[in-house]
Amino acid sequence: MAGSKKYFGTDGIRGKAGEFPMTADMALKVAMATAMTLKHDNGGLHQNRVVIGKDTRLSGYMLEQAMASGFEAIGMDVIFLGPLPTPAVAMLTRSLRADLGVMISASHNPYEDNGIKLFGGDGYKLSDDLELSIESRLDDESALPVSERLGKASRLDDASGRYVEFLKSSFPAELNLEGLKIVVDCAHGAAYKVAPQALKELEAQVIVIGDQPDGKNINAGCGATDTALLQEKVVEEGADIGLALDGDADRLIMVDELGRVVNGDQIMALLAKSMKDAGTLKGGGVVSTLMANLGLERFIEGLGLSMERTAVGDRYVVERMRAGGFNLGGEQSGHIILSDFCTTGDGVLAALQVLSVLKQQDEKASALLHLFDPLPQILQNVKFGKGAQPLNNEQVKQAIKKAEETLVSDGRLVVRPSGTEALIRVMAEGDDLELVKTIVCELCAIIERVGEKA
Repeated sequence: MAGSKKYFGTDGIRGKAGEFPMTADMALKVAMATAMTLKHDNGGLHQNRVVIGKDTRLSGYMLEQAMASGFEAIGMDVIFLGPLPTPAVAMLTRSLRADLGVMISASHNPYEDNGIKLFGGDGYKLSDDLELSIESRLDDESALPVSERLGKASRLDDASGRYVEFLKSSFPAELNLEGLKIVVDCAHGAAYKVAPQALKELEAQVIVIGDQPDGKNINAGCGATDTALLQEKVVEEGADIGLALDGDADRLIMVDELGRVVNGDQIMALLAKSMKDAGTLKGGGVVSTLMANLGLERFIEGLGLSMERTAVGDRYVVERMRAGGFNLGGEQSGHIILSDFCTTGDGVLAALQVLSVLKQQDEKASALLHLFDPLPQILQNVKFGKGAQPLNNEQVKQAIKKAEETLVSDGRLVVRPSGTEALIRVMAEGDDLELVKTIVCELCAIIERVGEKA
């Protein structure tokens, strides 16, 4: 399908709650349009079903009810899951044989924002073509059913318990976490109950922070985007490891026993090596994005494996994994996809796989989670004015070309627009830190000047 999306970004629709497009009216329209696009005739056996989960944001109540009304108006039954991680919604969409799954979350963003993520009945995020189709139907009310075919709503009371059992089933049956002292930071988000519960039921000694959501403190000074509190707590408690989740728990950042941060690249390195050694790695390598550190790529190639890169966004990683038969992929930001178990990034599940390796090898986190030296990498964001398109400017294009030529043999440059904010992200990496810093600073200054003039 030709055309570009107006509302859907790299991970659904996102914006400030109460402002377009994150209004109750828009949520209702998105639900109706999605139902019209994905609803199908099943011979009258049962109503089409949709499951709706959310994180702990205050605005989740408003959007949840608005979307439920939209689905019911088109004749779909709604099952409320309550606060649960994004991967739990994907899992339960498949488990309950629903036709559609919805996660209401803005992931790692502050509480003022919210978003809508959509999953098909197979538990995978919708394709670009389907999202375009949904957008084309936002003002279409031609499919309203007769009154006797309207949908109804119910609540799944044991949703969190089902997800915890799923998580535990991914952990080797012959192992437990006895003897490990783990600090988990739930970011006051969707995993504030299920993450500690899963770890405790596997016999770990668990210290929990970020587990008191009030609707406004999600991701605030905690979680995967701000690990300072977790680092301090791990060292203070003498813990073996720390786990940091984001607001919807599809990301994982770790902290070793020395208080050092471990990002998604290092997590993928460990999992790739352990899965290769165990003979469980599929596809001959891993899939990551343009933002993955060159040090990871060199490490993966040193194992005799390949690393394929995609556009930024875990949905694109998953698409390449499915096409190439890979079962491990992820992003530096902490989305780790283990397709033997799940269809999207799952922070808690990824943590359990890492913890199983720690138990099996009886090594400290500091020894296992720093398998390569990352190349110096600088990432800087540049805001631009409304209506500006700085990447289309000839001066910016020439500056990017010059920077790429400078780095060609010793590093990489990635310049891309954010899929969720009015930002240009400039990332450079290379063996020469000072050169990388200079390139990023000069390029950002040019983009900022051009963006302000629009």
